[in-house]
Amino acid sequence: MLKISRELLAAIKAHGERTFPNECCGIVFGSYDEAGADGNHSVKVATELEAIENQFGEGEQYHRFLISEEQMLHAELSARKRGLDIVGIYHSHPDCASVPSEYDRSHAVPLYSFLITSVMAGKAVDVQNWTLEWNEEKGDNVFVAEELQEI
Repeated sequence: MLKISRELLAAIKAHGERTFPNECCGIVFGSYDEAGADGNHSVKVATELEAIENQFGEGEQYHRFLISEEQMLHAELSARKRGLDIVGIYHSHPDCASVPSEYDRSHAVPLYSFLITSVMAGKAVDVQNWTLEWNEEKGDNVFVAEELQEI
């Protein structure tokens, strides 16, 4: 589960609207608050966002995003200095549902929350939250919906 404020969700939507028709992306900072009811899945609490400039080539940004290794390293160091963790990544899907693509799955990091905002005709319509889990049957990580709780 990811706990996040209405203000941070609004900031994610606004970022998606500003970059439309291209994908936006950013980092979600916060903390791992407690173990979930099953003892395995952490409850994450989002406290800050950092908008990241999409590093994918200009001609592909309408359907792809890239956060470079350098950007991730900077975010990790920044989080550490502030006593925070990276708890997730967000991005937008212009004129598309907020459901992860195969590209998203192959580039996602397990344990992180993966927030996607759907931006239709320049207006953000929703934000959905996903996480990767190991699927024994498929022998690979798959996205599953992760609870998103507004605080």
